[in-house]
Amino acid sequence: MARSVLLQLARDSIEEVIQAENKIDSKALLLEHPLLNEKIEVTVQVYIKGECKHSFSTNNSLDSLLKNIIIAAKKAAFSDKENCLSTAQYLHCELALTLKTPDGEMSERDSALII
Repeated sequence: MARSVLLQLARDSIEEVIQAENKIDSKALLLEHPLLNEKIEVTVQVYIKGECKHSFSTNNSLDSLLKNIIIAAKKAAFSDKENCLSTAQYLHCELALTLKTPDGEMSERDSALII
């Protein structure tokens, strides 16, 4: 099953930290998916063994959806210095993404990379 662009962006954001490399081409994504320019707040949750272990919500409706997903994914995974997401946990975790749109909340969740 193909991962949505938004969930893939969240995964790529976490992988940038784990792999210590830039892999997100923001300009290309914005050209291909103009809706990523919209000002939408997001929440990213990291589930390990079905339990939400990490979460972060943006509260800045001035930033683009693209920027908010990148920030929320990285902060959800790595802002808790005592309990950062390890590479092994990342491979087995599920991600959930909630968008706070003017029409209400929309959520999606993906499966782990390794089941």
